[in-house]
Amino acid sequence: MGTLTKQIYRYTHPRSMRHNENLWPYIKIQRDEFGAISELFYKSSQIPLQNLSTLRGSYNGRVLLIATGPSIKKIDFSSIPKLPTIGVNGAWSLHKEVDFNIYIIVDMTFIDNRPEFLEKIIAKSDLTLFTTMHGIIKIVDRFSMNNIKCKLVVIEDKCYKIYEKKILSDNVKKTFTSHQDILFLKNSDRIAFNYDIRTGVFDAGTVVYWSLQILAFLGFNKIYIAGLDMNNFSKPRFYETTDNMLPSFLNEKLHDIIIPAFTLASQALRNKNIEVINLSQDSAIPSYIFPKLDYRDAFK
Repeated sequence: MGTLTKQIYRYTHPRSMRHNENLWPYIKIQRDEFGAISELFYKSSQIPLQNLSTLRGSYNGRVLLIATGPSIKKIDFSSIPKLPTIGVNGAWSLHKEVDFNIYIIVDMTFIDNRPEFLEKIIAKSDLTLFTTMHGIIKIVDRFSMNNIKCKLVVIEDKCYKIYEKKILSDNVKKTFTSHQDILFLKNSDRIAFNYDIRTGVFDAGTVVYWSLQILAFLGFNKIYIAGLDMNNFSKPRFYETTDNMLPSFLNEKLHDIIIPAFTLASQALRNKNIEVINLSQDSAIPSYIFPKLDYRDAFK
């Protein structure tokens, strides 16, 4: 966005709203009665959105969530029963083996560096893409609305909502403690899980954590996760080579943020009778959080 508009925004808005500076004044939104963004206008043109409120509880049963750890290469997806399938980031490289129904992208560097994946994802008319406002703008700017055939859903970081003040990580529990749809990790002021993503999704450094909140909201009650390795961070993701791999910063967050967050997610999902099975046998996420099963045993 233009430097001048950024300067105007900074002079007219508090620092706590700095995360909106690339959106103002090009983005106008309306929210529904539950807090979800229901209408979006970008540079005066309306961007069609799938409203989150219509999606709540719209699914049930089993779902396969495909992440991008190297262990994906060990799975024969042709032997897995046909299930609703969710992809994140580069999981799209499996599109000839699995039929993705839902896609979730919250990493803006992935959009910047893998446009060839995005081009195919947004062209699939029977796919629903969950991404952030910044993700939608990047996609519209790069590909134009004419090339977007999928359904778009805006999801927001609970602490960085559009045109609202950011919430500092140390203030998360203090700010949201009275919200009945939010569960907090014991003895933590910053790690939380939101059952009602219309009001925002809590981040924990990995798109899988966003995905678990989304899948619980959609109504699934058994989640199989493939590629949740959380180790071998120096190795390429299953769809990468050593020449084109993007850097990973997950190792820096693994013990302080990611494992505690998945511990909370495990509790939050059990509270709703949602079972999670980790298909990555060598995953760094302990089995007391998500039980591990070989995919051949999981789908017997």
